[in-house]
Amino acid sequence: MKKVVIGILAHVDAGKTTLSESLLYTSGKIGKLGRVDNKDAYLDTYDLEKERGITIFSKQAIFELEDIQVTLLDTPGHVDFSAEMERTLQVLDYAILVVSGADGVQGHTKTLWRLLNLYQIPTFIFINKMDQFGTDKDNLIKELKKQLSDGCIDFQHGKTEEFYDQLAMCDEKIMEEFLETGHIEDFEIKKAIKDRKVFPCVFGSALKLQGVEELMQCISHHVIIPTYGETFGAKIFKVTRDEQGNRLTHFKVTGGKLKVKDVLSTHSWEDKVNQIRIYSGQKFEAVSEVLAGTVCAVTGLSKAIPGEGLGMEEASEAPILEPVLIYQMILPEGCDPRVMIPKLRQIEEEEPELHIFWDEELQEIQVRIMGEVQIEILQNLIETRFGVQVTFQDGGIIYKETIANIVEGVGHFEPLRHYAEVHLLLEPGERGSGLSFESKCSEDMLGKSWQRLVLHHLEEKAHKGVLTGSEITDMKITLVSGRAHNKHTEGGDFREATWRAVRQGLMESQSVLLEPYYSFQLELPEKMVGRAMTDIDKMNGTSEISHSDGEMAVLVGSGPVSTMRNYQKEVIAYTKGNGRLFCSLKGYEQCHNPEEIIKGIGYDPERDLSNTTSSVFCSQGSGFVVPWY
Repeated sequence: MKKVVIGILAHVDAGKTTLSESLLYTSGKIGKLGRVDNKDAYLDTYDLEKERGITIFSKQAIFELEDIQVTLLDTPGHVDFSAEMERTLQVLDYAILVVSGADGVQGHTKTLWRLLNLYQIPTFIFINKMDQFGTDKDNLIKELKKQLSDGCIDFQHGKTEEFYDQLAMCDEKIMEEFLETGHIEDFEIKKAIKDRKVFPCVFGSALKLQGVEELMQCISHHVIIPTYGETFGAKIFKVTRDEQGNRLTHFKVTGGKLKVKDVLSTHSWEDKVNQIRIYSGQKFEAVSEVLAGTVCAVTGLSKAIPGEGLGMEEASEAPILEPVLIYQMILPEGCDPRVMIPKLRQIEEEEPELHIFWDEELQEIQVRIMGEVQIEILQNLIETRFGVQVTFQDGGIIYKETIANIVEGVGHFEPLRHYAEVHLLLEPGERGSGLSFESKCSEDMLGKSWQRLVLHHLEEKAHKGVLTGSEITDMKITLVSGRAHNKHTEGGDFREATWRAVRQGLMESQSVLLEPYYSFQLELPEKMVGRAMTDIDKMNGTSEISHSDGEMAVLVGSGPVSTMRNYQKEVIAYTKGNGRLFCSLKGYEQCHNPEEIIKGIGYDPERDLSNTTSSVFCSQGSGFVVPWY
């Protein structure tokens, strides 16, 4: 049977889980239509999900659509669980984006759209809640075209001349075919969807099963089934534990096949597959073999982590949507941190973005968090799994650092009977580009194996900046020169020289402090727009009116997380509950008050012995330290 993996995504409360339920019911997979508000949805299996009525963990269900087996991955809609959603994107063939017809394109919808574009995932759009009073199909299509793409086309009412006209505007090849023949072949439509030039739109109400069958037909008629090679590969997107505590590694097989007892490995671990499970909801089927295109969970892999590639697959990029807040985790009296930290590592395996960290100097556990909802979920998870009630103390913002100019950094490590020297070129990158590493060093100067080792040492560490000790980002680091000694150089020598070269370069550079920014959408009574815009200006944000109907207005803009993180409560207070603020992470931008932050943190790079800025030379049989300057 043909196989396709489809993810379903939405801004919170757009009706994503209700649509998942309707797809499963209409396909015949389930005999009873569950509801989120009745706490009996097929895919909301955790107690917390039932209590809050939101999807917290991504889940899968399998159903058949004509001759296609669909693996449906339901992803979290709340912005606090964006990292889990984003990891799931990396194994999708297609996506369904659910938009509320009552609310239109919302803040997090745009973030999802940006990610779908980044990962180049062809997308069907279901405009939900069209049964609600005041929804306007024509205005919604215009909004989708304006806010998302001109390729958003209504696929619901057959192949009319207007339908072909709109398709022809999306792709030159389709335009040529249409002008020559007055017709467009189905395969060309499929290809335009696959290439993200066309985005089929279907309108309906998932709760009332309106438009659901049309969506299913649209998908079955327009997906191109992926083809795979014979060489084994897989992408890991999730790690969980079952009720018995067994560690489950979830991945999509992207090539070849996998059998029970096969040995899987990466450069850092090797394990044997004990069991292969195909999940649908809470239940699973144990199988002896899976083929490419299958999403499965396996037991036996004790060290695999989300984002790793297996076989021919490379590791995935780290999620763009990462936590921007840091909190102190406070343990109850009598709970030993040394006992608790290994237990917390289990949760960190499942949510790598938490970065659970023991600060030796402060003697405290620190955790990176997306928002308050995630804190509540984390507290519940720790209590349920380990019987420990933890609390969180508000920490601060996660800052980052970059550079504004090109600089060369040099690291030399030569204590007695050791030798390594590294020259690195540090260049500022585009905002949001992260770190990239390459070598342009001649092999005549430094052997290929040593060059690979230097690149490995660059990649293995979260390098600290020199302003606040925050991680560096948005930088290209190039190995341009290096030296080894035939007799005295050992592997660890290049680690020392590489890290010192990074630090020396940062000390020489003009460093820039970055802080996280929100994109926001604020809906509120029109008479309060002036108050809101004044507030946003005071918070060092920017805003503009995107829509107004005489009663309600919509402001859009961006602002620092540090100033806007608690603004939702203020909005509710001054609008008496009539205002709504939707925030999503825009990315990192230049800090609005760097001097204040740098002074407050009080970081001294020259006293950070774990990230030294100096080099070590040898004279008359003993090593001596040379400062970075």
